[in-house]
Amino acid sequence: KLPTMKMLLLLIALLSAALPASAAPPTCYSRVLALSKEITESFKELQTSKTVDSCAGTLPRLYLDIHNYCVLAKLRDFVAYPGCDRVLEVNELKEKARSLYTILISYCRRDLVFLTDDCNALEIPISPPIEHS
Repeated sequence: KLPTMKMLLLLIALLSAALPASAAPPTCYSRVLALSKEITESFKELQTSKTVDSCAGTLPRLYLDIHNYCVLAKLRDFVAYPGCDRVLEVNELKEKARSLYTILISYCRRDLVFLTDDCNALEIPISPPIEHS
């Protein structure tokens, strides 16, 4: 009976070590952060895509920083932009932006802290630092 118990404990130890440390449920902050990065990346792809309608180049810039209070106005302006309504990719991006705005003002309203209200910072994004190996 003792060897079976040791095998069971060993198995439990191996399984717990194999599980990712980030098994915690997503928080409002982590969801907003992930969605803002997803939207920013989708916007970059849309701007550089050769297959999307040329009107995508006329869209307002969409660099998002959820720590900047001006992100709310930026999202509102982007969703309300009248151009490119016939382009599926733009409509999908607007829907994601609308979802992020709703999450920010409704579900996460008390959980977020805005560190700045510098609207110009959302017009000229700062490049991330280059990591040296």
